[in-house]
Amino acid sequence: MLNIKHQKLSLAFFLLVGAAYFITMSNLEINYFLKSLIAFLPIQIAALVYVSYKNW
Repeated sequence: MLNIKHQKLSLAFFLLVGAAYFITMSNLEINYFLKSLIAFLPIQIAALVYVSYKNW
């Protein structure tokens, strides 16, 4: 039961962070090339953390 509650809390947190990131990226007035690089930054960081955690 505690695991399901923790999972829902984590899902809500990541949903909130993702929505805030989307709103921030939508409101930026910068070059489209830089915007595309910044948009993929969380995916790259998550992949780096995943790979380093699995190999550690």
